[in-house]
Amino acid sequence: MSEVEPIIEVAAGLIIRNGKILIAQRLNNAHLSGLWEFPGGKRQPGESFETCLQREILEELGLTVAVHEQVFSAEHHDAEHHIRLRFYHCTVQAGEPRLIGCAACRWVTPAEISAYPFPPADLPLVHQIASGRHVIT
Repeated sequence: MSEVEPIIEVAAGLIIRNGKILIAQRLNNAHLSGLWEFPGGKRQPGESFETCLQREILEELGLTVAVHEQVFSAEHHDAEHHIRLRFYHCTVQAGEPRLIGCAACRWVTPAEISAYPFPPADLPLVHQIASGRHVIT
Protein backbone atom coordinates (compact mmCIF):
# COMPACT_ATOMS: atom_id res chain seq x y z
CA MET A 1 0.00 0.00 0.00
CA SER A 2 1.49 3.36 -0.99
CA GLU A 3 1.44 6.46 1.12
CA VAL A 4 -0.48 9.44 -0.16
CA GLU A 5 1.87 12.36 -0.51
CA PRO A 6 0.74 15.57 1.16
CA ILE A 7 -0.63 18.33 -0.99
CA ILE A 8 1.65 21.36 -1.08
CA GLU A 9 -0.31 24.56 -1.69
CA VAL A 10 1.65 27.33 -3.37
CA ALA A 11 0.83 30.95 -4.22
CA ALA A 12 2.77 32.59 -7.04
CA GLY A 13 2.66 36.13 -8.38
CA LEU A 14 2.62 37.54 -11.86
CA ILE A 15 4.24 40.80 -10.87
CA ILE A 16 3.76 43.04 -13.88
CA ARG A 17 5.32 46.44 -14.59
CA ASN A 18 5.47 48.24 -17.93
CA GLY A 19 4.41 45.13 -19.84
CA LYS A 20 7.10 42.95 -18.27
CA ILE A 21 6.84 40.10 -15.75
CA LEU A 22 9.21 39.63 -12.83
CA ILE A 23 10.75 36.15 -12.69
CA ALA A 24 13.21 34.84 -10.10
CA GLN A 25 15.85 32.13 -10.26
CA ARG A 26 15.84 29.49 -7.53
CA LEU A 27 18.86 29.32 -5.24
CA ASN A 28 21.54 26.70 -5.94
CA ASN A 29 20.80 24.81 -2.70
CA ALA A 30 17.01 24.77 -3.25
CA HIS A 31 14.76 22.10 -4.74
CA LEU A 32 14.77 22.63 -8.54
CA SER A 33 17.83 24.86 -8.17
CA GLY A 34 18.72 27.11 -11.08
CA LEU A 35 15.24 27.06 -12.59
CA TRP A 36 13.24 30.26 -12.98
CA GLU A 37 9.84 30.79 -11.40
CA PHE A 38 7.10 33.26 -10.70
CA PRO A 39 7.89 34.58 -7.19
CA GLY A 40 5.95 33.05 -4.32
CA GLY A 41 6.01 30.02 -2.10
CA LYS A 42 4.29 27.52 0.16
CA ARG A 43 1.19 28.52 2.06
CA GLN A 44 1.38 28.04 5.82
CA PRO A 45 -1.53 26.48 7.76
CA GLY A 46 -4.32 29.02 8.27
CA GLU A 47 -2.71 31.57 5.93
CA SER A 48 -4.64 32.95 2.96
CA PHE A 49 -3.06 32.61 -0.47
CA GLU A 50 -2.91 36.40 -0.73
CA THR A 51 -1.14 36.80 2.62
CA CYS A 52 1.23 33.96 1.72
CA LEU A 53 2.13 35.68 -1.53
CA GLN A 54 2.78 39.04 0.12
CA ARG A 55 4.97 37.37 2.77
CA GLU A 56 6.95 35.25 0.33
CA ILE A 57 7.63 38.12 -2.10
CA LEU A 58 8.78 40.35 0.76
CA GLU A 59 11.06 37.56 2.09
CA GLU A 60 12.51 36.63 -1.32
CA LEU A 61 12.69 39.98 -3.12
CA GLY A 62 12.11 42.74 -0.56
CA LEU A 63 9.01 43.96 -2.43
CA THR A 64 5.69 45.03 -1.01
CA VAL A 65 2.99 43.98 -3.46
CA ALA A 66 -0.73 44.35 -3.89
CA VAL A 67 -2.33 41.01 -4.72
CA HIS A 68 -5.19 41.21 -7.20
CA GLU A 69 -7.26 38.55 -8.93
CA GLN A 70 -6.28 34.93 -9.35
CA VAL A 71 -5.35 34.49 -13.01
CA PHE A 72 -4.41 30.81 -13.30
CA SER A 73 -4.22 27.59 -11.35
CA ALA A 74 -2.34 24.35 -11.92
CA GLU A 75 -1.63 21.02 -10.29
CA HIS A 76 1.53 19.01 -10.66
CA HIS A 77 2.34 15.49 -9.52
CA ASP A 78 5.73 13.81 -9.54
CA ALA A 79 7.26 10.95 -7.57
CA GLU A 80 7.67 13.07 -4.43
CA HIS A 81 5.18 15.93 -4.61
CA HIS A 82 1.59 16.86 -5.26
CA ILE A 83 1.61 20.61 -5.80
CA ARG A 84 -1.44 22.82 -6.13
CA LEU A 85 -0.57 26.30 -7.42
CA ARG A 86 -2.58 29.49 -7.58
CA PHE A 87 -1.21 32.37 -9.62
CA TYR A 88 -2.26 35.95 -8.88
CA HIS A 89 -1.80 39.22 -10.71
CA CYS A 90 0.31 41.52 -8.51
CA THR A 91 1.59 45.08 -8.64
CA VAL A 92 4.53 46.56 -6.77
CA GLN A 93 3.53 48.98 -4.02
CA ALA A 94 7.01 49.65 -2.64
CA GLY A 95 10.62 48.67 -3.26
CA GLU A 96 12.82 47.40 -6.05
CA PRO A 97 13.64 43.69 -6.38
CA ARG A 98 16.59 42.58 -4.24
CA LEU A 99 18.23 39.14 -4.25
CA ILE A 100 17.31 38.06 -0.72
CA GLY A 101 15.95 34.55 -1.29
CA CYS A 102 16.74 34.00 -4.96
CA ALA A 103 19.86 33.74 -7.13
CA ALA A 104 18.74 36.27 -9.75
CA CYS A 105 15.67 38.10 -10.98
CA ARG A 106 14.69 39.63 -14.30
CA TRP A 107 11.89 41.66 -15.83
CA VAL A 108 10.99 39.81 -19.06
CA THR A 109 8.53 40.36 -21.87
CA PRO A 110 6.04 37.66 -22.84
CA ALA A 111 8.15 36.99 -25.96
CA GLU A 112 11.27 36.41 -23.83
CA ILE A 113 9.77 34.20 -21.11
CA SER A 114 10.09 30.86 -22.89
CA ALA A 115 13.89 31.32 -23.12
CA TYR A 116 14.09 30.63 -19.35
CA PRO A 117 13.81 27.11 -17.91
CA PHE A 118 10.87 26.82 -15.48
CA PRO A 119 9.72 23.96 -13.21
CA PRO A 120 7.14 21.64 -14.81
CA ALA A 121 4.32 23.03 -12.65
CA ASP A 122 4.80 26.54 -14.12
CA LEU A 123 5.04 25.49 -17.77
CA PRO A 124 1.32 25.65 -18.68
CA LEU A 125 1.22 29.32 -17.67
CA VAL A 126 4.61 30.07 -19.29
CA HIS A 127 3.30 28.62 -22.58
CA GLN A 128 0.10 30.67 -22.36
CA ILE A 129 2.08 33.88 -21.74
CA ALA A 130 4.59 33.14 -24.54
CA SER A 131 1.81 32.36 -27.03
CA GLY A 132 -0.12 35.53 -26.19
CA ARG A 133 -3.11 33.62 -24.77
CA HIS A 134 -2.53 35.22 -21.37
CA VAL A 135 -2.48 38.98 -21.86
CA ILE A 136 0.11 40.92 -19.84
CA THR A 137 -0.66 44.60 -19.35
